[in-house]
Amino acid sequence: MLDTTSKALKILLVADPGLPSRRAASIHKRLEKLLQEAYGVTTTLHTVTDTIRLTPERELALDAVDDLRSDYPDVNVVLILTEIPRHTQGDPLVAEVHSDRNLAVVSCPTLGVWATKRRIIKVMMSSVNKLIPWDPDEYTRRFLLRWSNWSNNENSDHQSLHAHTVTGGPRLILGMTMANEPWRTAPKLSGALAAASATGAFGIFYSSIWQMSTYLSTLRLLSIGAVAIIVMVSWLLVSHKLWDSPRKERLATVVMYYNLSTVLTLLVSVVALYAILVVLILFGSLVVIDPEFMGHQIQQKAAFANYLDIAWLSAAMGVVAGGIGASFDSDVDVQRLTHGQRMRQRVYTDNSEKSEDVDKTS
Repeated sequence: MLDTTSKALKILLVADPGLPSRRAASIHKRLEKLLQEAYGVTTTLHTVTDTIRLTPERELALDAVDDLRSDYPDVNVVLILTEIPRHTQGDPLVAEVHSDRNLAVVSCPTLGVWATKRRIIKVMMSSVNKLIPWDPDEYTRRFLLRWSNWSNNENSDHQSLHAHTVTGGPRLILGMTMANEPWRTAPKLSGALAAASATGAFGIFYSSIWQMSTYLSTLRLLSIGAVAIIVMVSWLLVSHKLWDSPRKERLATVVMYYNLSTVLTLLVSVVALYAILVVLILFGSLVVIDPEFMGHQIQQKAAFANYLDIAWLSAAMGVVAGGIGASFDSDVDVQRLTHGQRMRQRVYTDNSEKSEDVDKTS
């Protein structure tokens, strides 16, 4: 336990690159102010961006934190905000506190999608409270999450904050999907975008597609769109080897979360691509296709619904073609969108550094 009689408190917040680092930057001032109010002493919060490596057992290499401490020798507490999803004792692990290291680790994905800044602040304040207790009546209840519970062993040097069994899993998957940032997928799928756009544009100029879309029912058009989305998601999973298989039985649950978040990330990305294609093709068809000419081709008076049907069917064609075009995109760029690949790169970096050390000593 840390000494609470000091007139100053210095905390180091280490965040993974990407979403965690942006979250850390956005809460910096608020967290620093709350810490100062809680302890009534001068509080300094240092925020840095760094990647904590993983051990071959897929655990955070907490020994690497000692290297960070060397740059901040007078720091009292180290907080780590990681994008790595953590899961122990059958439930998602929101945070854990190591009193012997004056260290707390918070997993960003376990906090879900909504109100994540507020939740991060609550969990970090609660974690610091485990290391440096304050008046429980005044502050402790303010920073407790209703859907999580700290481990009961208060005398241990290691305490864990687990999410609720029922809601924790879905919240973790949504949080992992957010960390994958599906809206950044489009630039990584340039081949898919090119193929989808080129194929979708055919629908504007070919009257056979106008006729087909006119005579297809709404349900069938929706089904065609759904099938097109599923085909492209499946193709991306297979062609870029995005589906992970657990090498160890104890990692099966975590790998399942990886796979589900990957599928959801791709689904969001492809649905967004589909929606963009529909809008672009609809706009293009309204500009290019004359209503009287369309009416002559489909043998009925052209209405806005006809233009929308054309855009929907053409976009479905484009999405299917986009799946094939995705084969020409870089595997590395696409795989970087998933937690599983980013985790493997952390382990690879760790092993590589060990190999370099061996080479230097030989």
